[in-house]
Amino acid sequence: MQFVDEATITVEAGNGGSGCLSFRREKFIPKGGPDGGDGGHGGSVYLVGDEALNTLIDFKYQRFYKAENGRPGQGSQMSGRQGDDLYVKVPVGTTLIDVDTLEVIGDVTEAGQVIKVAQGGRRGLGNIHFKSSTNRAPRRTTPGTPGERRELRLELKLMADVGLLGLPNAGKSTLIRSVSAARPKVADYPFTTLVPNLGVVKLDRHAHFVMADVPGLIEGASDGAGLGLRFLKHLTRTRLLLHVVDVMPVDGSDPVESAQLIVQELEQFSPTLAEQPRWLVLNKLDLVAEDERQALIDDIVGRLGWNGPTFQISAIAREGCDELIQSIYRWLTEQRELIADNEDAAEHERSVRERMEQEAVERTEARLAWRRRQKGLDTEAWDDDDDDDSDVEVEYVP
Repeated sequence: MQFVDEATITVEAGNGGSGCLSFRREKFIPKGGPDGGDGGHGGSVYLVGDEALNTLIDFKYQRFYKAENGRPGQGSQMSGRQGDDLYVKVPVGTTLIDVDTLEVIGDVTEAGQVIKVAQGGRRGLGNIHFKSSTNRAPRRTTPGTPGERRELRLELKLMADVGLLGLPNAGKSTLIRSVSAARPKVADYPFTTLVPNLGVVKLDRHAHFVMADVPGLIEGASDGAGLGLRFLKHLTRTRLLLHVVDVMPVDGSDPVESAQLIVQELEQFSPTLAEQPRWLVLNKLDLVAEDERQALIDDIVGRLGWNGPTFQISAIAREGCDELIQSIYRWLTEQRELIADNEDAAEHERSVRERMEQEAVERTEARLAWRRRQKGLDTEAWDDDDDDDSDVEVEYVP
């Protein structure tokens, strides 16, 4: 199945039904009076989290969703039927952004979570509501109000506890294959991973966590090069980043410079994400002689100026992987307990998530603004009678 993590759809709630203008006409009752019923409310549109979905591909082919209109009222004080609400299933981890206002409407983080995205129109009133002692035959009704219409941008961010970060061919896919049941494609050339992969790492029957592997970054990713920047947003929901570094690159590049490059691209993408807990994982140590390993590790860590946790592994040989996943699980457990028991820690967590969502909105705003500028330029190009293009500034944006 094709992986699609962004989509734009239009949702429209149902219109309210109009009130009825009617008068009683019954035998032996010469002065019947008004009896027009009310219309029905229009149906609303809701998005529902579904853990069985893991892509937004359905919204690539169907982009318009409309709830049912309310029925108009009838005589004999009969109200019109209310329009049925529309429930649209989305993957867990979907963020809902209003395209016009760039407001974050909601975040679907749990299966079964329901978020209203378009309010149905109100019903109209029949003429029975307007009778009085001075107006016994009112001919006044009210129409139903139109349902709310919105253009929404859906952005899927995979729900995972741990995210893998690194250059292409650093061994991220091999690592997730070694510690979980996930089976991403692995080959001896870069950009083997083209879409994110999720793997459940099980320590025992009741101990597990979710790991996410995203396509590798390259230099210039923040300017649109490669695939990694597009998928970095999937790491914003993780609690811990594993920076996987190939200690023996086949192209002979310096592992330290490669690691610094990743950090720079990460900071340009999201300063808040760059501040998240990150561990250094030195991979492919099976390619280094045992008597030379420690000297190589000390050299890399020293030149990086790294003071955080460091792990030495060989993902393909599964050396050091057990120690790594045990440490991850202990850390995640401690963090959950800390957030549950400490209000300051919980508030800090909420603040970090809010900053990340704000950065996501700003990226969306910049992307939409660029698209609008491009559309405006395409339209204005035909109306420009000035043949002198010497003062035109051309901006190339990915």
